[in-house]
Amino acid sequence: MTNPKTAPGPFRTHQLSSGDPYELSRGHALFAAPTGHDGAGPNLRGGLVLDTDPLAPAVGVDAGIALSPDTMRAPDLAVGLGPERPGWGTTAPPLAVEYASVGQDEAELQQKITELHAAGTRWVWVVRLVGPRRVEVYEKGVAVKVVGSGQSLTAPGVLRNAVAIEALYDREAAHEVALRNLLQRRGYESLDAVRSEGREEGREEGREEGREEGARSVLRAALGARAWTLSPAQSSRLDACHDLAQLTAWTVRAITAATVDDVFA
Repeated sequence: MTNPKTAPGPFRTHQLSSGDPYELSRGHALFAAPTGHDGAGPNLRGGLVLDTDPLAPAVGVDAGIALSPDTMRAPDLAVGLGPERPGWGTTAPPLAVEYASVGQDEAELQQKITELHAAGTRWVWVVRLVGPRRVEVYEKGVAVKVVGSGQSLTAPGVLRNAVAIEALYDREAAHEVALRNLLQRRGYESLDAVRSEGREEGREEGREEGREEGARSVLRAALGARAWTLSPAQSSRLDACHDLAQLTAWTVRAITAATVDDVFA
């Protein structure tokens, strides 16, 4: 007798609509329960960390992916969905992430991983929400590896940066990593690099302001030597000028001009 759990089921991916709480495995409908309270935050944080990586392709949350006509899977996080369009995705993501909490059906999880690998997914990270913090790395063709707290995960060719385990759990850690990633997208390696550039710009602005103020002082001294007093308008014009060449030209005129008005003519 054929085992009903291994025999193909009657359903096909085109029979499911967006919002239906089911996945399909070889034609069998699998109920996809809402995310529990302990996983809702980590799911969001993991998506933030992965989506902001400078190299990462687009990341989707619970995106339905038709791996075959009778199999549709929706990883908690899928890194690399392809162009956004109506309907199910048809390309297996190179990296998928699953958050496993209380009541996780381990046999079904392993089946999901097998199907993702068969369709082309290279890595599946299973983030455990029960027990010690750890992520199980299922890489296609490689023995499963467990990465614990204080360690990092890598996905060469998909992610530029290693992902600290804590960033998949903790809000502050996730925000810190996302900030670094966003800065790198703008050409800065870190927040320290931004601060360093700001300090250098501040020093350069300070040097420029010093040169301007020195030129104003020389000009005022030249005007004083001619016993000229500036009108309020002339004084305001002098204070508002930040052009060193103009300040120098006025100083030369202060030495040779017949009147103070000629200086600012």
